Amino acid sequence: MTRLAEIPQLPAVDHEEIFDVRISDRRFVGEDIVALTLRRDDGELFPAWEPGSHIDVFLGKDVNGDPLSRQYSLWGPVEDRTAWRIGVLKDPKSRGGSQRVHDQLLEGVVLQVRGARNHFQMEPAESYIFIAGGIGITPILPMVKQAERQGVPWKLYYLARNRERLALLEEISKLPAQHVILHCDDEQGMIDLAGITSTLGTSEHVYACGPGPLLDVLDTMSQESGRWTFHCERFAAATVAPGRTELPFEVLLAKSGTNHQIPAGVSCLKVLRESGVNVDWSCSEGVCGTCETEVLEGEPDHRDSVLTAEERAANETMMICVSRAHSPKIVLNL
Repeated sequence: MTRLAEIPQLPAVDHEEIFDVRISDRRFVGEDIVALTLRRDDGELFPAWEPGSHIDVFLGKDVNGDPLSRQYSLWGPVEDRTAWRIGVLKDPKSRGGSQRVHDQLLEGVVLQVRGARNHFQMEPAESYIFIAGGIGITPILPMVKQAERQGVPWKLYYLARNRERLALLEEISKLPAQHVILHCDDEQGMIDLAGITSTLGTSEHVYACGPGPLLDVLDTMSQESGRWTFHCERFAAATVAPGRTELPFEVLLAKSGTNHQIPAGVSCLKVLRESGVNVDWSCSEGVCGTCETEVLEGEPDHRDSVLTAEERAANETMMICVSRAHSPKIVLNL
């Protein structure tokens, strides 16, 4: 049996299970994009999941000896609990996770995954506009299929730099062609996002996933419009606004009663882990939601890409890997 490098046994997060899985199928579905089919090594079924869900994939250890994990969206049919399917773009700008997937996760390899977790839930709407950029099609595809099953009007715009970067075209070809627009920049120039969204009203919900600049533009358009509702999932942390202050603050852990000083330029997660506090974490970039922690007192300075505007305003939780504090002290339920 081929097995990825052993890693320490890891705790489940919020009752999420950890599974030993085997790669039963591996194929390229686009330029530098590999699709993996994962099946439980014990032959049992996976838990049910909903469109927008992702899993943690453990890839051995990083240079510091800590477990290395990355988050990948599930794109297969939600009704098939025998397999979880992910797609991974080999990104030269990544921190090495995608390179390990492409180099080490071959057919037959056994590894660990955790999940599934969903911070990109599909809300009820009268109609949907789906916009996917490149590998961003992975969380969007199950949403499109759900809208089709429910008989809700929808349209999919799938964008890429060139045709080779359009992934999972075999799956997309099974969708009603009249609702799918494929757009390649090298053939058609930049897509007119303003034109697409200009006629949208309060009944439309826009779901998007893809490169940060695409999501930033759509987010700005949504705020300026004030009509249609925008939802997105990011593969990398959103850019912090220039000039945003980063002050030191104090963290009090309610359960242990310990105080921790968080200097400017150092994350809360780093300080707590180095102090021996047992906290769940994964991406350390504010995009996976693993380190979400309940806030009992204080005002967080939210810098994640997970919480909605309403959730940020409520200040009930924070992602301790990237978020900081507006108040001098934060009390966490740890």
